Amino acid sequence: MARVRWQGLVLARALALGLALGAAGCGQSGAGPADTGPADGTPSARTAPASPVGDRIGTLFVGREGGPRACTASVVDSPRRNLLVTAAHCVQSASFGRLDDLVFAPGYRNGKLPYGSWPVQQVLVDQGWSEREDPEHDVAFLTVAPVGGREIADVLGGFRLGTDLGFGLPVSVTGYPNEAEEPITCSNLTSRQSTTQERFDCHGYTNGTSGSPWVTGAGEVVGVIGGYQEGGDTERTSYSITFDQRVSELYRRATA
Repeated sequence: MARVRWQGLVLARALALGLALGAAGCGQSGAGPADTGPADGTPSARTAPASPVGDRIGTLFVGREGGPRACTASVVDSPRRNLLVTAAHCVQSASFGRLDDLVFAPGYRNGKLPYGSWPVQQVLVDQGWSEREDPEHDVAFLTVAPVGGREIADVLGGFRLGTDLGFGLPVSVTGYPNEAEEPITCSNLTSRQSTTQERFDCHGYTNGTSGSPWVTGAGEVVGVIGGYQEGGDTERTSYSITFDQRVSELYRRATA
């Protein structure tokens, strides 16, 4: 049972709590096995160029900046200008409870934090995730504290939340593998995994990329790596819950 992205998060949580993590029968320490089947033209991720819009995406550290790295998150538009979106399994699990000591580092590269670090104040997941880790609710919204008297979206802007847009959307997915010091990105079309889950095919999405936003050319987030198989059990195919009324309702609660 290879939980490519989640296993790295377990290690980060264990380090943050001062635990020794023994050998596990579930998960892998690095990238999942690449799907090297027929040459089907599946693209591979490359290093993402730095840009003000791309810097809305960053890594989540556990405890403090420079601490263990967990997942990827991104800034989304909200009335209070202080909201992030990521995967629910990045911030809460049955094993470790809810992480309330996260900091967000937008635009992180090579140990540098061009916009500083932003403490997470509140974590919101759906009851379906908090009670039974239902993969149909693997999304979370995080509020971050202001820094220097400014809200994060006032500094960076935010992606719009896109819901009920269907499948077959051209998106770019940018995230932070734990083994890399710069984000990776790849573009492809989304496709239907089920009526409530979608997939994105591109090589390179390993530990740390859970929560990576799926962004359209119009600047809308229509998914995050998570959902089915907690985002996927190989580095080639990633999943997200379909952003529909489930996500709209959670967003409404987060911004109420």
